[in-house]
Amino acid sequence: MNQLELFDLAERYCRWIDVSGEDQPHWLQEIARLLPRLEASIQSLQQLKADTEPSLFPDLDARFELYTHLRKLLGDRDGYPLELDEPGDTEITGSLADDLTDIYCELKHGLRFAEVAPEQVLKEWRRGFHYHWGQHLADAQRHLARLAAQGRLLA
Repeated sequence: MNQLELFDLAERYCRWIDVSGEDQPHWLQEIARLLPRLEASIQSLQQLKADTEPSLFPDLDARFELYTHLRKLLGDRDGYPLELDEPGDTEITGSLADDLTDIYCELKHGLRFAEVAPEQVLKEWRRGFHYHWGQHLADAQRHLARLAAQGRLLA
């Protein structure tokens, strides 16, 4: 997969998150289809090494607003047990809204700089994937697969 495809996938993911809740009943299915492709694309960037400290900081207020929106939209589909939770634990510790929000914030913020510094954006996405949002992507994919198996992807 080439770098242009990664930018395209990032834009498509962000667009689906942007229209979530706007009479788009299939938005979560589209997200479920995009996440594996996004992961494969970001994994293909292994050869890139970031040469500076991260400089893509998301707007925390906007992040919280998006998280709140997605959590409300997902309702009882939001929470899930994490892999580390013990069987029989009653506390739900994972949040699909949190996963989708963190992925979105990383990608959306990078897209703002894609035209002026595409190589740096790709490097920072790659580093961020390994240190943070890659785990969110894996957790989201696992939970979305559970929801799909239960027939619960549609709102």
